[in-house]
Amino acid sequence: MAVILFEKGDHVVRVFTDLVRGDGIQSNQLFIMRGQHSALFDPGGNLTYQPLFSAISQITSIKKLDYVFASHQDPDIIASLDKWLMYTKAKIVVSKLWDRFLPHLVPGYMVEMGVGRLMSIPDQGMRLPFGDSEIIALPAHFLHSAGNFNFYDPVSKILFSGDVGASVNESDHDKPVQDFEQHISKMHGFHSRYMASNRACRLWVNMIRTLDVEMMVPQHGRPFKGKKMIKDFLDWLDKLPCGVDLLTKQHYSVPGKLSVTMKENKPKIKLVK
Repeated sequence: MAVILFEKGDHVVRVFTDLVRGDGIQSNQLFIMRGQHSALFDPGGNLTYQPLFSAISQITSIKKLDYVFASHQDPDIIASLDKWLMYTKAKIVVSKLWDRFLPHLVPGYMVEMGVGRLMSIPDQGMRLPFGDSEIIALPAHFLHSAGNFNFYDPVSKILFSGDVGASVNESDHDKPVQDFEQHISKMHGFHSRYMASNRACRLWVNMIRTLDVEMMVPQHGRPFKGKKMIKDFLDWLDKLPCGVDLLTKQHYSVPGKLSVTMKENKPKIKLVK
C-alpha cells in the first residue's frame, strides 16, 4: 500500500514500504506524479515487481511512466529491469559507470528494447525535465556504491537518498523517525560498513546542506522529516568514521589453517591459529 508523502495540486509523492515478502531485505520505492508525468525510483527485483506494478497500475496508466531511476546497480535496486523495459516505455536512468552492466540483467532477445532508452548520468549529476519541473540527480559516489546517485524533487523538497540514511531491523517503515539518538543504533552498523569513508560522507553532507530539504527518504528503513531531524542526521554523518577509516592490517590477514578431525564418524572442522 502506498503512503502519500506530499500532495499539492497535481504533484503527488508516494512511497511503497511493504512490498517485500519472505526473506528479502525491506526496501522503499518512491513514486512521483506531476500531472500526466510519473517517475519511479529504485523499483527493486522480482520480490517487488509484481505488487509494485499492480499498485502503480491502480494509480495511473503504467504506459505513462516517464522514468525508472536506479541509484546504483544492486539487485534490490534494478534487478527487475527486463520487466520495466517490456511493459513500459520509460527511460531507464542510471550512472554512466553502470549502464554498460545493465544488459546482464536482460535476456538476449530483449536487448533491442533497451536501445535509446538508457540515460547515463555523468559523474557530476544532472537535471532531468519532469513535466514543467525537474528531477535532480545528485552525486553520492562511494556512499555504498562507486557510481551512486540520490534524487531530489524541488517541488516536494523530498530527497530520495538511497542507502544514505538507511536503517535496519525495525518496523513501521512509513513512519518518520521520532527520536534521532535512539535511531542511531539502527543505522550505525550499516553505515560503518557500507559507506566508503568519512571524507565521502563530509563532501555529500556539504552538498545536501545547500538544498532546501523537507524530507529525506532512504531506500531502507524510516524517513527523516523536518529541518531539525535532517540536520541531526547530517551532523551525525559528517563526523562518522566508516569504511576504509576503520580498516587495519587485521582485516587483510591470511585466514588460519583448518584441521579436520573425526568425531563419531563425523568430520569436525576447527580453525588452527
